[in-house]
Amino acid sequence: MLKLDHKPAPPLPAQEAKQVALRYILEAWEEAVYDGLDPDAIATAAIFAALSDMIATYGEEPVAQMCARLPERIRQGEFTVGKTTQ
Repeated sequence: MLKLDHKPAPPLPAQEAKQVALRYILEAWEEAVYDGLDPDAIATAAIFAALSDMIATYGEEPVAQMCARLPERIRQGEFTVGKTTQ
């Protein structure tokens, strides 16, 4: 077995880590669409994976409270990709 001696990369700042994580998710999403999966099925699976992981970490009530704020955040365009802000 080949053993590589490398040190893990230092942690990224929070905002940069979120951008890198999003890039990973979007690349996987594009690959799944390319492979013929329906984007709605991918979205449902992604939301389920995210919520179940958050619940495992923070518990049901804190995640439910965060989700209760989603409608307003959506209406404010927080999740709109390609939105131009000035």
